[in-house]
Amino acid sequence: MLQRISKFGLSILTLLLLFNCAEKAENKNYLTEDIDAVKNEFAPDKRVALFAVNADKSGSTYVLKGESNLPDAVAKLKNQLSEAKVDYVDSIQLLPTADLADKTMGLVTISVANLRSNPAHSAELSTQATLGTPVKILKKEGSWSLIQTPDLYLSWVDSGGVEPKSPEELDLWKTKSKMIYTKMFGSSYSEPSTNSQVVSDIVAGGILEILGEEGAFYKVIYPDGRIAFINKTEAEAYQSWLSHTNPSQENLVATSKQLMGLPYLWGGTSPKGVDCSGFTKTIYFLNGIILPRDASQQIHTGELMDDEKDFKDLLPGDLLFFGKKATDSTAERVIHVGMWIGNNEFIHSAGRVKISSVDKDAPNFDKYNLDRYLRTKRPLNGSKEGLINLKNTPLF
Repeated sequence: MLQRISKFGLSILTLLLLFNCAEKAENKNYLTEDIDAVKNEFAPDKRVALFAVNADKSGSTYVLKGESNLPDAVAKLKNQLSEAKVDYVDSIQLLPTADLADKTMGLVTISVANLRSNPAHSAELSTQATLGTPVKILKKEGSWSLIQTPDLYLSWVDSGGVEPKSPEELDLWKTKSKMIYTKMFGSSYSEPSTNSQVVSDIVAGGILEILGEEGAFYKVIYPDGRIAFINKTEAEAYQSWLSHTNPSQENLVATSKQLMGLPYLWGGTSPKGVDCSGFTKTIYFLNGIILPRDASQQIHTGELMDDEKDFKDLLPGDLLFFGKKATDSTAERVIHVGMWIGNNEFIHSAGRVKISSVDKDAPNFDKYNLDRYLRTKRPLNGSKEGLINLKNTPLF
């Protein structure tokens, strides 16, 4: 009897497995070569371009599904399929979504917005954006918005972080007088007095519209309409700051050292905490240059200065990249980045912001990173891939 039950159970299990395999076969993707070819051309880096498209099949007709913020990519896929006489139905959602109406832009309205990989506070911190950063809004999901920052990074922000604007409202904001906060940390106040109620914290790089001046304070308005006052000694008119900002060797080093000891924060790109590439990004931003977000993106910007551990020609401000070299079977992996400050030293965020040396006899010699050194690039020379010079780009 037990043997009969066992055989019966085995038969049921076999049928279930066969059914499951058949079901998987029916759910397979189609047109993968066509879709992948377009994706590799228009969206090779999913961090900065969205082309999440697949195809199902209904009878002899293919159904294109998914979403993208790249209308040219979608158009090319459809043209290729039409030329190949493929019968298809287009159900791809183009972003921004229609339900946003005209509110497809936004301004960061808190000191530092935490931007995440998925629409949840428990999701990975992908990056950050400081007060006044303009963003594109692509879609909403509950209280979360999928946005794209000026460096093209795609991420999710909760409703408290960004104030939606229409393109016309954002263009009008750009014409207004603004100030940039230049002290690393501080506060805005409800009255022109540091003894009044704090309206919000604020960090270096925060930008606000100026309504006027009262004594030693700028009167400002937040993107969400809050009125506040900021001490003039801690800020500067944005256009004035921009006119004299200079990413010189001395200024880059000085800025980096103002962040000494700052804790490492995965996804951090602000004075509230930084990861390795967030640190180099923050240094350059506070000197008028926006670098790409990640080390594996920053390495493609600038002029190659060294790839043989020959540091004699490096200048302060050069970026050193570390990771795993390519092999016959594996691609190169860029894992870490720091900035050269001279005297055989570089400053980087590893546990905290600190200074390390490539000199084997120095007390702060960093054997670990020297052993995984890849190469050094000079961001302001050579390729400008992903780099934004604020003097040439009316971002704010």
